[in-house]
Amino acid sequence: MEPIRSFDQLTSHLKSLNKRKRIAVVCANDPNTEYAIARSLEEGIAEFLMIGDSAILEKYPTLKKYPQYVKTVHIEDSDEAAREAVRIVREGGADILMKGIINTDNLLRAILDKEKGLLPKGKILTHLAVMQIPTYDKLLFFSDAAVIPRPTLQQRIEMIWYAIHTCRHFGIEQPRISLIHCTEKVSAKFPHSLDYVNIVELAEAGEFGDVIIDGPLDVKTSCEKTSGDIKGIASPINGEADVLIFPNIESANAFYKAVSLFAHADMAGLLQGPVCPVVLPSRSDSGLSKYYSIAMACLTCKEQL
Repeated sequence: MEPIRSFDQLTSHLKSLNKRKRIAVVCANDPNTEYAIARSLEEGIAEFLMIGDSAILEKYPTLKKYPQYVKTVHIEDSDEAAREAVRIVREGGADILMKGIINTDNLLRAILDKEKGLLPKGKILTHLAVMQIPTYDKLLFFSDAAVIPRPTLQQRIEMIWYAIHTCRHFGIEQPRISLIHCTEKVSAKFPHSLDYVNIVELAEAGEFGDVIIDGPLDVKTSCEKTSGDIKGIASPINGEADVLIFPNIESANAFYKAVSLFAHADMAGLLQGPVCPVVLPSRSDSGLSKYYSIAMACLTCKEQL
């Protein structure tokens, strides 16, 4: 499989598979979610189980055009809708879970329920995003902009594993993973930079398989070879990072918002860790971003048994 380097290539690849993934959507009561669902139906990549107020859902004209690929479950209470969606996924009735207008905390409460949720014991919950930037010649993944405030060493290792597995779905056989800091220097003042040393040592020992991991590096030296050359920094990343692992949620989230606003990057993102991909968009995300997140989920999910 050739690496998928753009969202258009992602859509084309999914269409070529001619397989609709099953998505359970909780409280899809907004125009941007409607756009994402409508486009997914039209592109032939997904079918939907809409869980929420059916009176609102029935106003979606696109849903009526694809009756064989859309079903509704009428539940007015959003918390109850979330629990029902999680139950359906657990029992194999859907491959992917998607958030509509329901509050994120309410949906996470159902996902993280120790007895009836979707996060296996021992797994961590984290967020992996991917962006298409007009000035970068391939897709760029990064983590974590939404869930873990201050990742521990073990959490960073798990984040890297999730990123590696996702990159492989995108046809990236040897992902280049950059551990992000404000400088290339290791310092005890920044404990995460000490974690980076441990992670690079693990990578060099073959712990992560066929990957390239280096850090600390800043974003410019990770994604632009000229910057590294000017600084005299020799890194195996070589200015061609596929994945950026940020030190904390503040830096990752600021990067997410700044690049989408000022660089007009297209975005997609998923929760990693649960038994299925979880599309958890921000309420302010565009319909296109929500569609790309659905596409990302369709590429990376495994059908429930």
